[in-house]
Amino acid sequence: MSDSQVLIASNRGPLSFSLSDDGELTMRRGGGGLVSGLSSVTAEADVIWVCAALSDADRMAARDAPDGRLDLMGHETGGGAVRMLDIPAATFHRAYNAVANSTLWFVHHLLYDTPNSPHFDARARRDWQSYEAYNAAFADALASDAAPGAKVAVQDYHLSLTPHLLRERRPDLKIVHFSHTPWAPPEYYRLLPDDIGAQVLQGILGADHAGFLAERWADAFLDCCESVLDAKVDRLGRTVSYRGRITTVGVYGLGVDGAELRARAAEPDVAARAQALRAQVGDRQLIVRIDRTELSKNIVRGLAAYWEMLINHPEWRGRVVHLAFAYPSRHDLPEYREYTASVQRMADEINDEFGTDTWEPLILQVNDDYPRSLAAYGMADVLLVNPIRDGMNLVAKEGPVLSARGCALVLSREAGAAAELAEDALMVNPYDVSQTAEALHQALLMPRDERAERSARLSAAATALPPQRWFADQLAALD
Repeated sequence: MSDSQVLIASNRGPLSFSLSDDGELTMRRGGGGLVSGLSSVTAEADVIWVCAALSDADRMAARDAPDGRLDLMGHETGGGAVRMLDIPAATFHRAYNAVANSTLWFVHHLLYDTPNSPHFDARARRDWQSYEAYNAAFADALASDAAPGAKVAVQDYHLSLTPHLLRERRPDLKIVHFSHTPWAPPEYYRLLPDDIGAQVLQGILGADHAGFLAERWADAFLDCCESVLDAKVDRLGRTVSYRGRITTVGVYGLGVDGAELRARAAEPDVAARAQALRAQVGDRQLIVRIDRTELSKNIVRGLAAYWEMLINHPEWRGRVVHLAFAYPSRHDLPEYREYTASVQRMADEINDEFGTDTWEPLILQVNDDYPRSLAAYGMADVLLVNPIRDGMNLVAKEGPVLSARGCALVLSREAGAAAELAEDALMVNPYDVSQTAEALHQALLMPRDERAERSARLSAAATALPPQRWFADQLAALD
């Protein structure tokens, strides 16, 4: 059993629950590229997925199940076992919102307004204790469920401490940790309190193997290990030696499953969205962006670039529409609520400035609608992806795969995807609004043959490492 058993640990699991008005629990399959990619292994191995209860309904479901095992309650889990941890709501909130999403995420995406934040005080220390407890809960569950010699795949910045804690409990296990975010350079990483910064690195070094989405993020991690921990780093061999253990480091540029994505885009709900969008925009050219309302996605500067393009190139007025579809993100954090409001204000100003009775220059929709996003990919003439910093950005890969006629990609050099897509994209500095505006103009002018040829090459690069192989390669590194 140990040769084939795989345990997946992630904040989010393949199932989630909601409460109906009459108090009944309703289950739905989890979404997102990570969840769908990891779900693909459940039919091929003895898998146990350990995740956190994210809501009160999740906690209720976890409490009703023996040891949180949702599969034992008859829920459809895709063939694998799912254990949902009922972590106290206050502990989860401090670990998830105050530390993972408001501290570690901000550090790795270089988001702090440093004259004013971060501010590490007694309250921050209390939050950190919750983060430690949250990671310890995962380590305890994994240690309890794992067969001798099993492989454990720990996912992302929420669980930075788990590999080391699990190593202490079960030294026989083979552990890989994967970071889906960028990694901060040492000079920025040192914003963290010294002991916390060291603890995060030590946590990941508890794994046998640490994976990253791009070489620059792996290199930054190695730099931090050397600078913060004074660990011995072999850059050619990509290994870190620390306190008698060696952790290997690998790069896995997660791509998309082209066949699966195209099959989903062929469903009737996507065709219906495409028909509705085409009726709304007519035969105009389309600039498309699809993002979460996340600070790092740089939506406001992208809208500002579109505004500047319409000013500098008035010939596009009435001939182009910008579809900006934003998925609400982290609205329990005040910075995200204000950012979403800024996006909406900018959109209103563009339409007020340029809109006419027959032309709405910008269509912004802030809600979840996956079929609409797939439809927009297929219709796009230009795809704008301009994050200020991004671990990968799968939008840049999904768009060319689904583009019907071939789309031009305007891509930030700070996206992890730039390492694979730069040659056929129009690259921009995400802070340079004027450069981005001119790139949009050039993308709209690109001859259709050139656009189609570039898009075909982008699609090939985007599907080179689909989720199933991406995950299998990490497990193989443990051998």
